[in-house]
Amino acid sequence: MGRVSSTTAMAEKVSWYCALFMAVMLVLSCCEEWSEREYRGDEVLMMMQQKNKACDEIYVVREGETLQTISEKCGDPFIVEENPHIHDPDDVFPGLAIKITPFKNK
Repeated sequence: MGRVSSTTAMAEKVSWYCALFMAVMLVLSCCEEWSEREYRGDEVLMMMQQKNKACDEIYVVREGETLQTISEKCGDPFIVEENPHIHDPDDVFPGLAIKITPFKNK
């Protein structure tokens, strides 16, 4: 009879350790999700700041950009007129350097 109670006590200890382990794992997984959310929030904030940031005088075209998107982003509606090396507005490629002069409405 003493043997049964020691086995039961051992099983109870093991179940408590398993429960404690599961609780720790649950807490750690929640903390990881929060840190990922904070990172994504910082990333979105940084992207918004870059979007609102004035463009440099010399702008290098990135992948997926068009003269229209660059014009909207940088506030320069006269990109083609200011860049005589652009013969075809549809032929813009990553790495192309263009001059930007933001239009200021006074």
